[in-house]
Amino acid sequence: MEVQGDELCTAVEVLQGFAPFAVEANGEEPQLCFAAADRVKTFTKVLYELEHEGVVTRFGHTAEGLRLCMQPTDDAALDLLYSPADRVAYVAGNLAARLLRFALWIGYGLMTLSHRTVAIHSSCIVYDGRAVLFLGESGTGKSTHTRLWREHIEGAMLLNDDSPVIRFEEGRVYAYGSPWSGKTPCYCAERYELKACVRLSQAPHNRISKLSLLQAYGAIHPSCPPEFAYDESLYDPMSQTIGDILQRVPCYHMACLPDGEAARMTWETVFGVVMSCEL
Repeated sequence: MEVQGDELCTAVEVLQGFAPFAVEANGEEPQLCFAAADRVKTFTKVLYELEHEGVVTRFGHTAEGLRLCMQPTDDAALDLLYSPADRVAYVAGNLAARLLRFALWIGYGLMTLSHRTVAIHSSCIVYDGRAVLFLGESGTGKSTHTRLWREHIEGAMLLNDDSPVIRFEEGRVYAYGSPWSGKTPCYCAERYELKACVRLSQAPHNRISKLSLLQAYGAIHPSCPPEFAYDESLYDPMSQTIGDILQRVPCYHMACLPDGEAARMTWETVFGVVMSCEL
């Protein structure tokens, strides 16, 4: 992937977490590209709108493709215009870090969706060379649970704490680190085969159960980019990728307390560990 335009390149270079993923250009035509633009296309149809922390975000169609517009109440807007015809995401307007980081995430998702790739809102742990995704609504305890793994499961390490990139490749499913890692900075340019997905919920006990394929789809779908669900050309390939993932990777529901026993229970279940007791 390439970033074009001096101002846009400078803005991306100073974003926390992007440096570990930088590579030297090889002189070949990039398959995916972010480019600076000085134009804004008008919406022909708004598909999705959300106001959060003083920013109104709109996503929808233009005459030439798809547009993301992020409008702060007290500042200029940032626009991302994706043209499927030339597979370039054009960025225009306000390049403030808090806006640009999210716009790049959406742009990356749009450009890689056809590559059977999706960023999933989750916290991702790695153990014994394989990755486990922990899913759940904000505040459920994903970061807490992966921290408990690191504290109680020897050899466990964090790959990403907000948005690992999941890709289906040659019959296997891989979790990649990404520049988007949320409250815990963790920017690992690494990939691991995905072992399992675990949907977390808070409970007064620790209990884990394996989900059916339909239940698993319902568990992972809410953690995918919500904007993509409103456009058929985006939703169909996203659904196909989710289906490919769940055909090969088991999914569990873990109702749990925020304690070490919960971490050990998921570890034992996912990795088939049998604990021995000393008498």
